[in-house]
Amino acid sequence: MSFSAIYILDMKGKPLMSRDYKGDIPTSCIDKFMNIVLEKEDEGSVSPILKVEDITYMYIKHSNLYLVAVGKNNANASLIFAFLHKLVRVFQEYFKELEEESIRDNFVVVYELLDEIVDFGYPQFTDSKILQEYITQEGQKLDIAPRPPPAVTNAVSWRLEGVKYRKNEVFLDVIESVNLLVNASGTVLRSEIVGAIKMRVFLSGMPELRLGLNDKVLFENTGTRHGTVPLGYEFTTDLEVH
Repeated sequence: MSFSAIYILDMKGKPLMSRDYKGDIPTSCIDKFMNIVLEKEDEGSVSPILKVEDITYMYIKHSNLYLVAVGKNNANASLIFAFLHKLVRVFQEYFKELEEESIRDNFVVVYELLDEIVDFGYPQFTDSKILQEYITQEGQKLDIAPRPPPAVTNAVSWRLEGVKYRKNEVFLDVIESVNLLVNASGTVLRSEIVGAIKMRVFLSGMPELRLGLNDKVLFENTGTRHGTVPLGYEFTTDLEVH
């Protein structure tokens, strides 16, 4: 399950730290990673495993960081993902919180941990208690300020913070179906039109989206000029998109 290198990136894809264990991949390969992730997000086909030519990227996202294992051989992906999650827990044991700031404040400790945990791309010790016997230097713990309650920030539990897309787009599909029941004499017993609006949203953050609905048929039937709205008809709707 060996890999060639491991990278720790910020949310923009800029490398904060890296450790090359085998030297069989170019250091510039990580420059392509963020562009590939953004392209997959635009296509709606995000995957934790990305393959470009003969290089495979396996990554997890934690807080405002990406932890990326890069390799060329046919590695055991499940074991590598288990290792990356274990690496996060080891960092948390040393730094209390794993964020971009804690990585910047503890460069020396992080490099020592990466050297002890992995040897030539093969994970060795991932037990924090054993590691603390070898690496006795204490990391600078990050003090996290208390966050305001969700009611203040308008945050929701089912949408991650810091969602970003290269393009802000909204796709609307209006799907309608007609159900008709007719007896033997041709009399309509029951008829109905069932409709649904399906939306695919690729918007960064938590914006408020204002949609304008232009119903040309309604204008013609009511004899109303375009640009005016008949009484009781809501022309625009404010929607909060998540």
